Amino acid sequence: MTQAFTQQTTFTEPQGRAQLPTLPSGWPIGSYESYSEAQRAVDHLAGTDFPITDVTIVGVEPILVERVAGRMSWSKILTSSALSGAMFGMVLGLVLSLLNPAAGLVPIIVGLVGGVGFNLLFGALGYASSKNKRGFFSQSQLVARRYDVLAQPRNAEKGRALLADLAARSAFTH
Repeated sequence: MTQAFTQQTTFTEPQGRAQLPTLPSGWPIGSYESYSEAQRAVDHLAGTDFPITDVTIVGVEPILVERVAGRMSWSKILTSSALSGAMFGMVLGLVLSLLNPAAGLVPIIVGLVGGVGFNLLFGALGYASSKNKRGFFSQSQLVARRYDVLAQPRNAEKGRALLADLAARSAFTH
């Protein structure tokens, strides 16, 4: 078999430094339609004496999915701006009141009113400036068409056998 997705370097990274992104190495030992299925396969390998540090889950053909959650409107923008401003102002006011206990509730009230006012202003300005560009809000998620489980060549055959056993047992339980 050939080694899929490999990248080798001639030097080692000093400990404690962030590694640069690299392609995964190993041979495919299983392919799954969902991440939860791939995770279940790796959990199965972890429950055996398989060297789990040799395993990688790779999302193949990534897709950005944007799910529309609703329409944007002035009421939604102003409500969310006011709530987030109130939370920030409240926390800031509490910290200031802890630093100066003699001030009483004044820092909390000032922080609350200031946070709401500041966020309302900037939320309204931001929405007014982009109103014609986008009339909805959404959530984005990166998903893959399939998830491959890779293992280093020295353990690939053993991994395939363990995952084949898992698939056979799953077929009988369904």
